Amino acid sequence: MLNVLKMAGKSKILIIGGTGYIGKFIAEASAKAGHPTFALIRESTVSSPTKSKIIESFKNSGVALIQGDLNNHESLVNAIKQVDVVISTVGTAMVPDQVKIIAAIKEAGNVKRFFTSEFGMDVDRVHAVEPAKTAFQTKSQIRRAVEAEGIPHTFVSSNFFAGYFLPTLCQPGVTSPPRDKIVILGDGNPKAIFNKEDDIGAYTIKAVDDPRTLNKILYINPPGNIYSMNELVSLWEKKIGKTLERIYVPEEQVLKNIQKASFPMNVVLAISHAAFVKGDQTNFEIEPSFGMEASELYPDVKCTTVDEYLNQFV
Repeated sequence: MLNVLKMAGKSKILIIGGTGYIGKFIAEASAKAGHPTFALIRESTVSSPTKSKIIESFKNSGVALIQGDLNNHESLVNAIKQVDVVISTVGTAMVPDQVKIIAAIKEAGNVKRFFTSEFGMDVDRVHAVEPAKTAFQTKSQIRRAVEAEGIPHTFVSSNFFAGYFLPTLCQPGVTSPPRDKIVILGDGNPKAIFNKEDDIGAYTIKAVDDPRTLNKILYINPPGNIYSMNELVSLWEKKIGKTLERIYVPEEQVLKNIQKASFPMNVVLAISHAAFVKGDQTNFEIEPSFGMEASELYPDVKCTTVDEYLNQFV
């Protein structure tokens, strides 16, 4: 009975791409917040051994599974008709396919809010080089398509996933934070933002029924998670009681390294260049005309700071 009351008046949420990296955190946050939560699952996913743990956790946390597929328009429309809000968390390769979700939302005609698969930098305010440039442009095109169709929406700019960047202190190809030397792109002064995945989920779900975030960008920029590489290294040095040798790579060399690298390392390097050299996560003001900052809107969300996050690796 309590559960029913908790769900009363809360939007029904459909997550497309729920078994993916960030999708599972958003699905869990939705269920935890008391929203009737549904995950669109392909038939092949249900029987996939690699996804069985996630499917099991969905069932345990009360996330209902709806069979459907991006490539099956009818199944998509049927799933969307059962909910109020659609959150897409599809992977990079499937970002262009979101035009199919847009078409289905238009046909269903009942969606109060659509969240496109963003969960990174603000793609309209980046100065990325290839191959990241094209990936960002594709997300940007999806934004324009949503706006053109007049679909009520929120775009989430969550910046960096802490779980991807912090365990190695942004060093690609290693498995733990460095204790001797560290490579820093550029001069190490532009600030980047690192957010724990559960917190990204919690903030995203908070925005679902919030009129203040309608047709706006939600920036997840808690002050305790904004660090330049130099500050991040200093914080780590303090924790381990040791000074690291800092190797600075000038921008010119970073650009050459991106061109020489093969996929997917070239994408990672290009994104790192945008964030750590160009400062694309923090080099603009959030204007009320286009965006809101999540930790200001939702001070009740107790998010994990970078300082706290790094303690597990000491």
